[in-house]
This record gives sequence, C-alpha cells and structure tokens, in this order.
Amino acid sequence: MNAILTVYGQDKVGIIAQTSTYLAEQKINILDVSQTIMGNNFVMMMSVQLPKGADFMVINHGLAQIAKNLSVEINLRNNELYDAMHQI
Repeated sequence: MNAILTVYGQDKVGIIAQTSTYLAEQKINILDVSQTIMGNNFVMMMSVQLPKGADFMVINHGLAQIAKNLSVEINLRNNELYDAMHQI
C-alpha cells in the first residue's frame, strides 16, 4: 500500500534521521521526499510504500512515539485518501 507521511514542527536535529530509521526498520520504502524550513518550522512530506501485510495501526503507534520524542506532528495517511481529495 502507498501512503503519504507528513512531519511538521519546530526544526531540530534528528527529525529526518529518526523518521527514516524507523521507516527502514518497518521495511517501508521511501519513494519520494520533500522537505523545507518555513521560519523556525520543519515541514516534510514523504511518499512511502508499506510492505504487504503491514499493520497500519502498529506503524502509526511507532510514529506517534517518534513524534512525541521530537515534539513534532507526524501523520501517515493512505494514498487513496489524497487521490480522492484531488478528484473532488
């Protein structure tokens, strides 16, 4: 399944490293990534591919722990949701 991962929060060292390390541990492939700094805020969007049979809730729980540790917001959404929004 393809999904979109977004990260937003105050810029600090380790956001990309911790996020991408967790994704690799979960065998999630990063297909595309875009990142920028807006003022003091870090903004990143990744297109990712989850392995077949991946547990979306377990992955989201792990991402929530990273978000808490980094004091940022991390959201993972099924790519179909974004596709549907663009068709409206």
